Amino acid sequence: MSDVNHRISKTVVEKYGKDTLFVLEDLTGVSFEESHLSKTAKQNYDLHSWAFYQLEQFLTYKAHENRSEVLTVSAKYTSQRCPKCGTIHKENRDHHKHLYRCQCGYRSNDDRIGAMNIQLLGTMWISGDNHPRYERITTALE
Repeated sequence: MSDVNHRISKTVVEKYGKDTLFVLEDLTGVSFEESHLSKTAKQNYDLHSWAFYQLEQFLTYKAHENRSEVLTVSAKYTSQRCPKCGTIHKENRDHHKHLYRCQCGYRSNDDRIGAMNIQLLGTMWISGDNHPRYERITTALE
């Protein structure tokens, strides 16, 4: 896995060149559904979590060598926020179908929605927001 992470991070940094901002979700403390995992599956989950952390570390040092930066942003609401109207509703995301549907009419793949929102957080950071994140605002109707 270490060799794979080195190759992936090297390829990404070389592809995008100098002065690039790579934006990743900070998955520290994010829990995935583990209740149905066997002991072996839990160990595999831990190993994969470590591998993603290692990939982030490799990407960071290779990016710094190439005058680039890696920004980690909160994963909170990135797959629940509509990139068109900004509304955040957990119910708009269908995990099983990987589909996102907003009341404003916007539809797309839920992973694509997450990527678009992560990109916007990177844009916010470049624009001067040192801690870009999304917050759900509740209204009197909720």
